[in-house]
Order: sequence, then structure tokens, then C-alpha cells
Amino acid sequence: MAKANKTTETAVSVTDFINSYVEKHEKKTDSFQLIELMSKWSGFEPKMWGPTIIGFGSYHYKYASGHEGDAPIIGFSPRKAEFSLYVYSPTEESKTLLDDLGKFKMGKACIYIKKLSDINIDVLEKICTLSIAYINENHECACREK
Repeated sequence: MAKANKTTETAVSVTDFINSYVEKHEKKTDSFQLIELMSKWSGFEPKMWGPTIIGFGSYHYKYASGHEGDAPIIGFSPRKAEFSLYVYSPTEESKTLLDDLGKFKMGKACIYIKKLSDINIDVLEKICTLSIAYINENHECACREK
């Protein structure tokens, strides 16, 4: 039997989550700015996914292993140490854009930043737009319903 996906959309208020979870003023301000930007770029309102991820839109994925589920098209989490940005798709153009993003660390499919002022917002927008297009082309995606 397949394991249930822990990261599912919830009914928790995004604003309530930020106000109760994020302690530092600068991180709260950056969180609300990311919400504004990602809403604009994706065309979707923010929703909570699991206990700490703020996501925009949704898509259905299915791996060769048979594991499948739903995930936000783009999103972020204002974790204690740094922001986790779920905005990256494995394209050559995305890899090239990373050179101009600014100060960040890269995980397998996640970009980690300390604060928004460390990165180039125009480059982040391009990365998000590419990711939305990649997901739309490669997955069953709510972005087709816009």
C-alpha cells in the first residue's frame, strides 16, 4: 500500500500561519512580499500545504515507482533558518538563470535564501515562470484551467 502524501492542501489561513509562525519582522515582511509576487506570477491565491508550505496552484505528479500525489505549482516556506523556495524546474534556462539570482544555496529541487534582499527578484520571476511552464507541459496541472 502506498504511503499517503503528508504535504496536502489545508484550510489553514496563510496570514494566520505567518503571524503565528514567523518571529522576525523582516521575515514576515519578506513572506508577505513573496505571497504578493507569487500570486501575481502564478495567477493563484496562496494556500497552506502541510503545516509550513505556502503554495500557489496545484498539479498532479506520478513517479515511475508508482508514487503519486498533488503539489503546489510554486511555493515557499519561511523556515526558521532560511526560506525554502519551491520554484525550480530542471531546464537548461533555469540552470543558467541561477548564475544571476544572487546569494542562495541549492538543494535537489529547492532554492534556499536568507532574505529577499539577497536575490534578484526579476530573476526569481523568470525562474518561477519557467517552472510554471515546465509543470504545465509535463504534468496534469491546475494551471491549464486558468
